Amino acid sequence: MKLTAKLLGVTALSSLLTGAVHAEVTVLGWPGGPEETALRAAAEMYNARAEVADDDKVELLFTSRDGFFDKLQVDLAAGSTAFDANLLATYSIGKYAPFLEPIPLSDEAGAVFGDTVLKTMQFEGAQYGVPTDLSLHFLYYRTDLIDALMADDAAKAKYTEIAQEHLGEALAPKSPEDWSWLDFVANALYFSQSVNPDSPTRYGTVIQAKNLLFNMMVFHSWPRSYGADWMDADGNITVDSEAYRTALSMANKLFELGATPPDSTSYEYAEANAAYSSGQVAAMVQWNAAANDLTGAQPDTGTFAPPSGPEGRFTHIHGLGLGLNAAATNKDGAIAFLQWLSTEEAAIAYAKAGGAPGLASATAAKLADDRPDLVQSGDYASTYGFVMNGGTSANALSVYEAQAKEFTGFWAGTQDLDTALGNTTAAMTELLK
Repeated sequence: MKLTAKLLGVTALSSLLTGAVHAEVTVLGWPGGPEETALRAAAEMYNARAEVADDDKVELLFTSRDGFFDKLQVDLAAGSTAFDANLLATYSIGKYAPFLEPIPLSDEAGAVFGDTVLKTMQFEGAQYGVPTDLSLHFLYYRTDLIDALMADDAAKAKYTEIAQEHLGEALAPKSPEDWSWLDFVANALYFSQSVNPDSPTRYGTVIQAKNLLFNMMVFHSWPRSYGADWMDADGNITVDSEAYRTALSMANKLFELGATPPDSTSYEYAEANAAYSSGQVAAMVQWNAAANDLTGAQPDTGTFAPPSGPEGRFTHIHGLGLGLNAAATNKDGAIAFLQWLSTEEAAIAYAKAGGAPGLASATAAKLADDRPDLVQSGDYASTYGFVMNGGTSANALSVYEAQAKEFTGFWAGTQDLDTALGNTTAAMTELLK
């Protein structure tokens, strides 16, 4: 069996692999974490299949996550033959598409993943990868706090009073599954001691607002539910819209009224998780990858899709997957592996080994005992998932970076909303033209 792994760690993969023994089908994967563990398990299963010839068995390559996508671009652009298949991400497909070839998936792929998840690996209508891991957002909330609130008439009256004072509406508390974003804000204010001194938690929520592109992905479900997009069908940038203005202003109110920790403008994934896990936060929107950690730290935690807006309920989604290097030396073997990876057999094995594929309900149901979180993720992705218009473009990551710079500047109080949206529009016009 030719399944091995080379742990690589310098600048460009091609330079590292000079002189390395090239496997018959060499696959460059995402290093570390559950993605590597799951890919190893899937490759072992594939290599053990009787119909896979020795010349088509898989060898895995891994390098450092630090600068991974920049290094990958260098190698693809240089026509590297060091790997036949390589990692892709939704937000980088457009950048790599000139150096990749579209791939045919198995006949099962549509039923296994569903159209929404398959689209995370598409660019300009072509399928460039098989999805392996899906990232989206959950609403996490303290069920014990909500239950206590709903059972206390005096507390419910206080909640309505706070909503009327700060939001201009006499909102009543309700189940988080029925929350709009306005309800989310009202709940955050009620459970913040800066607004309600009797709150059992110090903060109603935590907004991870560090100037970081992945934080913008967490925020995007909010404006999307008000109808936001990056650009219209004619390519006009539409970020300076009532939808973005509303969502940005609502989030800003949480900062102004102390409903999120004052230093959360420096928070990202780990800090936000720590705040919730400490028991000092009532509810938050966070990546699905945090489910085990957050529910483990706070057992009385419920999860649902993010709150809704006037245009519906949405969650940002993006995927990791594997695509075909146009310079591959064994394209047929690589395509055979990628096709198998898009079958139900492979998806289930990948999931059981710790991966997080986005699965349609029928396939996810077969994992209900082993991976109940995937049932929820697949349902939410299929029902509420979205990718912004331009979200798979060559400069998608740069768009997120530009938004992070300007939007977090607004929340931090270093610039006003008009300036933030004006600067963002100018940057996006240049990046997406």
